[in-house]
Amino acid sequence: MGVRTHVVCLTAWAVICCSSMRASDRPNVLFILADDLGWGDLGCFGNPHVDTPAIDGLAERGVRLTAHYSPSPLCAPARAGFLTGRYNHRTGAVDVPSNRGLDRISLKEKTFGDYFSHAGYRTAMIGKWHNGLYCRDYLPHNRGFDLFFGFANGGQDYWKWNLQRNDGPESHDGRYLSDALNEETVRFIQHSARQETPFAVFLAHHTPHVPLQAPQALVKKYARRLGPDADRAVAVVYAMIEAMDAGLAKVFEALHKEGVYDNTIVVFTSDNGPSFGRDGRNPNWGTQKRFNGRLNGEKQWSLEGGIRVPAIVSWPAALPQGTTVSRPIHGCDWLPTLFALTGTSMPDDALPFDGMNVFPVLNGHSMPEATERSLYFQRNRYAPVARSNAAIRRGRWKLYWAGSPDTLKKESGRDNPSYLRGVVHPHWEMPMDRQLAAAISTPQPAPKLFDLETDPEEKRDLAAVYPDVVRSLSAAHDAWFRNVHADWRKSRAGIVEHDISYWSDKTVPDARELFEDFWQWRRAPAGTDPAVADPLRVFSGYWSLQ
Repeated sequence: MGVRTHVVCLTAWAVICCSSMRASDRPNVLFILADDLGWGDLGCFGNPHVDTPAIDGLAERGVRLTAHYSPSPLCAPARAGFLTGRYNHRTGAVDVPSNRGLDRISLKEKTFGDYFSHAGYRTAMIGKWHNGLYCRDYLPHNRGFDLFFGFANGGQDYWKWNLQRNDGPESHDGRYLSDALNEETVRFIQHSARQETPFAVFLAHHTPHVPLQAPQALVKKYARRLGPDADRAVAVVYAMIEAMDAGLAKVFEALHKEGVYDNTIVVFTSDNGPSFGRDGRNPNWGTQKRFNGRLNGEKQWSLEGGIRVPAIVSWPAALPQGTTVSRPIHGCDWLPTLFALTGTSMPDDALPFDGMNVFPVLNGHSMPEATERSLYFQRNRYAPVARSNAAIRRGRWKLYWAGSPDTLKKESGRDNPSYLRGVVHPHWEMPMDRQLAAAISTPQPAPKLFDLETDPEEKRDLAAVYPDVVRSLSAAHDAWFRNVHADWRKSRAGIVEHDISYWSDKTVPDARELFEDFWQWRRAPAGTDPAVADPLRVFSGYWSLQ
C-alpha cells in the first residue's frame, strides 16, 4: 500500500462479480471490533487458557488471517482507519485525547456508515465510537449510521455504563456491558431481516480494555485455571473475553434463526494489540502480561505486538471454510473490500481509499499488487512526528523506528479529566482545548531492520547487514509521511475551524465546574497564587481563557 491510492475493485473478476449481483443477493455485513485484544487472546490463535468457542467456530467456518495489521497501535487512530479505509492521518485522528479533538474524523471523510447507507443498507454503530466527542456533528448517527447505540468516550464502566441511543441517554440496567451491546445487535439483525433490508453493523466491543471487570463466576474459573502464581488481572481479562464470546454466540445464532447467516459476511478483529500494564483501579491485581504468540511489543507501539492483531472473516456463501491466509492484510482494506461486494458505485464526493479490495486474497487467489505493496504505520502523541514510533513493512522486511521519549509523552493531567468524567457521565458537549504544540523536531533514533519471515519476534537487527534495504524503505516511508501529514494539517485546520464556528453562538460550560472532581493534580491551598491554584491557568489554553 503505497502513497498512491486504489480504486475499490482491483481485478476484472471482482468487477464482474459485483456488477452482476442482484440487490437481494447483496451480503449483509457484520464487522466486529474488539478493544485491546491481542493476537494471542483467542483459542484459534493458539491461546492455551481462554475459552472462545463462538469466535473459534467462526474461524472453523471461515478464513483466519495470521498477518493482519491494524491501521495504528492505538484506539482512535486505528478506528479511523477501519471506518474510512484511509490512513488515519488523512482523517485528522492521530491520538486519543478527545478534549483536543485529536480523535475526530474530519467531516469531509466518508465513514463505513456513509458507504453502506449509500448502497441502500440499514446501518448501525453499536459500542465504542471514540472518533469525535463533545459535538453531535461528529457522533455516529450524523456520520451515516441509522442507529448509534453505545458510547463516544474512550472508556466505560462495564456495570454502571452510560450509553446513548442516538441523541438520547440510556443508563445502566444491571446487564454487563458486552451483553447490552450484543443484545442490541441481535435486535437490529432481527428487525432488518424481517424487513428484508440488507444491514451493515459496526459492532465495537469495549472488551478487554480497562477497567478490568467481569462476571465473578468467570473470574473464579480463570483464577483456578491459571493457578495461584498468576496475576489476577490476567484471569479477569480472560473472563472478559469469554463473556464477550458468549454474547457473540447469541449474535451468530440470530443470523441463523433469521435465515441470513449464509449471506452475511462477518469480520472479527481488534483495534490494536494487548495492553500489558496494570489497571489503575486495581493495581494490586498485577499486570495484564499474557500469551501473545511470538510477537514483540504491545498496544501503543509499532512493533508486531502492537499492530498485528487477530482477524477472521466468514461468508459461507462465497468464502472457503477452515483456511488460513498468511499474507499481510491491512485494516484499511476492509471497507473497500466489503463495499465492493455491494456492487454499488462510489459516492460522488468520496475520497480515494488507501486500502485495497483484497477479496481475491481471502478466496485463496494470487494478488501480487496486495502482497508486494508497502504497509505504513506511525503514531506518537499530539502532532505527528516523522520516524517516531513508525514502521514500514514490505514483503519479508520491516523497518522500525522506536521514537524518542519526548515524542511519546502524554500530558495526562491536561487530557485525562474529560476521559475520566466520560466514564461515569453521559455524553456532553463542550469546545475543544484547541491548543496544540508544534511537533517536536529533535532527531529520532536510527531504525532497526527485521526479517519477519525468520524473526517474527523482532530480536535481530539487520540494519547494518542490509543498508540498501534500509535506505529504500526509509525513502518510501518518508515520502508516505509527507503525503499523509499534509492531509492531516488540512483535516486538523478544518476540525478547529468547525469547532470555533459551532461554539460561536452557544453557551460555553465552565471547565472549572465541569471537571471539578476530575482534575488530576494536587490543588493548592485556598488563597495561594491563582497561577498555581486555578486549573485553567495551570493548563493554559482551555476555552475560557481564549
